[in-house]
Amino acid sequence: MPFPAQRLRRLRASPGLRRMVRETPLAPDDFIYPLFVVHGQGVRREIGSMPGVFNLSVDEAVAEAQEVYGLGIPAVILFGLPRHKDPVGLENFDEGGIVQQAIRAIKKAVPGLVVITDVCLCEYTDHGHCFILREGRFDNDATLEVLGKVVVSHAQAGADLVAPSGMVDGMVAAIRAALDAGGHAMTGVMSYAVKYASGFYGPFREAANSAPAFGDRHAYQMDPANAREALLEAGLDVQEGADVLMVKPGLPYLDVLRRVREAFDLPLAVYNVSGEYSMVKAAAANGWLDERRVVLETLTAFKRAGADLILTYHAKDAARWLNQG
Repeated sequence: MPFPAQRLRRLRASPGLRRMVRETPLAPDDFIYPLFVVHGQGVRREIGSMPGVFNLSVDEAVAEAQEVYGLGIPAVILFGLPRHKDPVGLENFDEGGIVQQAIRAIKKAVPGLVVITDVCLCEYTDHGHCFILREGRFDNDATLEVLGKVVVSHAQAGADLVAPSGMVDGMVAAIRAALDAGGHAMTGVMSYAVKYASGFYGPFREAANSAPAFGDRHAYQMDPANAREALLEAGLDVQEGADVLMVKPGLPYLDVLRRVREAFDLPLAVYNVSGEYSMVKAAAANGWLDERRVVLETLTAFKRAGADLILTYHAKDAARWLNQG
């Protein structure tokens, strides 16, 4: 029997060879770490469904940001839990709001860290939806006005990027216009351009106290069965002035991530969401899988599918593992 003409195993024979020919590098530079910020002092409250993730007061968020930066992770994204909720979400655009406080404190303590802010209404409204309600209906254009106020307040506090996540029609154009009119032309927009109505968000809603008080979000988030629509959504955000696009969730939508990557040249982020994180943590806690191996494999899959940036609750652990070599 003739010998094989090619022996692909030759380049898999040692760790050094495998590292030399690795097609998809993964590094802490790829990560964005989410932080959930709450009022108070010295608050570090673990989220039951997300082991290792905490609701943090501003002082604790600063300490977390310092640790993140020390690990080589370039950015955090902030989610705020207000002191009070109301139909509009007034704290969302209050200069003394929890996110505005956290931006200022983190930028003062860690000026080199990129601070991104999630921009939505759901955490701040008493009804838990991402829109202003008018007579029981979602008022798209009234919501755009509020989002404009929110992003200007975040930019004034020092945010580097704002990240609208509500799937509100026209949100990128409205936000870009508000930022420019407010003198913040250099504040970028990272759009949750392709966000599906997913069952994988459950633990996040505990973390951010943002579950809707009635109904669901299928009327504005995307149908999980649709892929072509993702290109329409992303294309509109490109036209409206987005600086970075995002696909959310991650693992169930790697095909969509690849399609968006092939269609557009903007930097592309993916959100490795709470349900994906919690499944791995639960399985690892039961000894059913190797957490380090599975996490790094998952994050590599996002990069291989086309992501430039990965929002992930695994960021600190993954950075430590990668830094160990």
